[in-house]
Amino acid sequence: MSFNIRVATRNDVGIIYDFIVGLAKYEKLTHQVTATIEKLNHSLFDLKEAEVLIGEENGLPVSFMLFFSNYSTFLGQSNIYLEDLYVHEVYRHKGYGTKMLTYLAQLCVKRSVQRLDWSCLDWNESAIDFYEKLGAKKMSQWLLFRLEGSHLLAVANEEKKPL
Repeated sequence: MSFNIRVATRNDVGIIYDFIVGLAKYEKLTHQVTATIEKLNHSLFDLKEAEVLIGEENGLPVSFMLFFSNYSTFLGQSNIYLEDLYVHEVYRHKGYGTKMLTYLAQLCVKRSVQRLDWSCLDWNESAIDFYEKLGAKKMSQWLLFRLEGSHLLAVANEEKKPL
């Protein structure tokens, strides 16, 4: 069996969407998926807001990885944030996740990136073990925060309120 990693193209939008839905099912978060093929096509290929790699076994898409640049003020440069890495469950335990992360690490080195960051759900012990075996360290002193929905709108409108 051969495994190949390639850059996703506009023709892969349906495949990318299917991987996102598969990941959401695995994480029990399908209720949060509002992405559509149209949104993905626009954000990934018109606006180029993120990059996607597709992993293929014998030409069949079996994994994907979506990442984008972020900026570290302390380092004074852009780095890479890995948003999603997903290997279809039938193809797990074949080393494809390691190959995908190795490819991204090589891309980081090629781009002179000093840091690759990502998040992981705290219940996903197999992923945590996998990442730690690679030498990744948990950033336990950092907490992830998010503003969304009505809370985001409330903060955005805060300045409009009279003091």
